[in-house]
Amino acid sequence: MKRGKKPAAAIKGTCNQRAEKRLSGNKEAPRESRLFLTAPVNEALLAPYKSYGVPKFVERRFYVAVPFRCAGCGVAEIWTATQQKWWYEVAKGYVYSTAKLCRPCRRKEQERRDGARRVHLKGLANKQK
Repeated sequence: MKRGKKPAAAIKGTCNQRAEKRLSGNKEAPRESRLFLTAPVNEALLAPYKSYGVPKFVERRFYVAVPFRCAGCGVAEIWTATQQKWWYEVAKGYVYSTAKLCRPCRRKEQERRDGARRVHLKGLANKQK
């Protein structure tokens, strides 16, 4: 009668094959290309954030490209390190916020808000008359 179990050596061999396959497919990027995926943090330019602790990018001292899925259209996008640097340091965005819309969806949302604002202001102007 068959036991229905694999010998330990066969299991170990299968595990080793899978590990080699994973490692061969996931070669680490060369150091030069990794540098383009990061940007240094200038903590002095960030908006105040001390009440909730230190954000991860401040702890590691550089921004890293972050993948996200657009909330508008569902397309997989990447929020690059340079975009994060601009958002947090130049635009003074909230340090715990992340990207949620791709560029085309963000433009559509801006146009929608601008249109709503124009309609509102036109209504106020008509009410004043």
